Amino acid sequence: MNHLEYVTCGTCSRLITIDVDAAGIIRNLSFLGGCSGNLKGICALAIGKPATEIKNTLKGITCGSKDTSCPDQLATALEQMGY
Repeated sequence: MNHLEYVTCGTCSRLITIDVDAAGIIRNLSFLGGCSGNLKGICALAIGKPATEIKNTLKGITCGSKDTSCPDQLATALEQMGY
């Protein structure tokens, strides 16, 4: 199991905790801080899916006038993990 606790940058959430299994499937995902309902939704949609697919889908999403977002930070974290 590949595990990462990723400190976010430029978002309301402060930390993303991710577990990806040997097959590249996201098994556990949680955010600390941020918009609770939206982030629970992202987690529900991402768990059980390939990390590479989630990274490719979420990369580049912005939030308001920010250059990043919680989904974009998740993509960055997955990229850091090698997906």
